[in-house]
Amino acid sequence: MTKKAIALLLVLFATVPAWGSKRDQIERIQNATEVVQEILNVPENIPRDLLTKAECVVIIPSMKKAAFGIGGNYGKGLITCRISEKWSPPVMVSIKGGSWGLQIGGSSTDLILLIMNKKGIDKLLQSKFTIGVDGSAAAGPKGRTASAATDAQMRAEILCYARSRGLFVGISISGSVLKPDHDDNEDLYGRRIKEKKVLFEGGPIPSASKELIRMLSQYPPHL
Repeated sequence: MTKKAIALLLVLFATVPAWGSKRDQIERIQNATEVVQEILNVPENIPRDLLTKAECVVIIPSMKKAAFGIGGNYGKGLITCRISEKWSPPVMVSIKGGSWGLQIGGSSTDLILLIMNKKGIDKLLQSKFTIGVDGSAAAGPKGRTASAATDAQMRAEILCYARSRGLFVGISISGSVLKPDHDDNEDLYGRRIKEKKVLFEGGPIPSASKELIRMLSQYPPHL
């Protein structure tokens, strides 16, 4: 085999993991889009008025229970934040933590976090964000509106929902660590990005996430 042929093979092998990783991020965005669509199709899932008040939404599709330890959980997904009346391009994130009391059956769970203000997000973008420590958290209220929410829920900075089978239910996940996944973001965007700038200032929206952004944009900010 000639040196030229060997060099070509090396280039081809070097590019396969990168493309495979980008496909992973696109598939994750598509799964997150399906989760949001299913939420919006069932009014009893998450109150619509909470979506109009949320500053950021975190979507973790198919979070897994870890094979190691007891009650460990690990998942990957994305976060998008409001920029005026629009939503930012997605930033890929990961979440992990101990037992969350996910006693709703199944080994795979869809997780939704509504971040009701941007306090503490800076810490997430710098390193990591511990739910319940860097931002107060509560199980999210259910129903078509948030009128049944308790004072504690409405004061919380993060409202948490999970679904293993059927409808979403409010859960508590305090102590779980949420942080940006720099490698996944590089795979998606093809370069290192500044996550804070993407979430707070915007930029080109990956084609795979346009439907997700469109659906969230149906709920303009509550003034």
